[in-house]
Amino acid sequence: MTVTTVDTDQVLAIAEAVFSAMVDGDAGLLLPWYGELPEAVEPLCAWVDLHGEVAGRAALVCELDTAHELARALLMMGPQEPIGESDLVDAFGEIANVVGGNIKSLLPVQGSLGLPQVALGTAPAVDAPVAEELRLSWRGQPIVISIWLVA
Repeated sequence: MTVTTVDTDQVLAIAEAVFSAMVDGDAGLLLPWYGELPEAVEPLCAWVDLHGEVAGRAALVCELDTAHELARALLMMGPQEPIGESDLVDAFGEIANVVGGNIKSLLPVQGSLGLPQVALGTAPAVDAPVAEELRLSWRGQPIVISIWLVA
């Protein structure tokens, strides 16, 4: 088992580009998180599995309320407009899918990407070491991108 790593700056650039293009329509709203992360009260996780010579998982975790805001922004809904569970799962999963697909492009050997999964809590355990954990702030709310990789 060979541990594969990814470059933090590249993962940050991917996340910034995805949020700018898909969520905010503008750059600068996704920033590095400085200091301690607050303990998540009601975390929601979206992830995609990477299959192939280099395998693993890319996951996004944030508070459920933040995921609702992300989904509303992605779907161009008003800030107080209610969002159904299926729209939340589809939108949050799609963000993870696009981030994961771009992370896959950083790998030395391209494999395939699984379908996005969304669940309350954190990402299920993976039999691979953490290659990267990026702590971010979106509109002041914490979002963590975690990547597990093994070759």
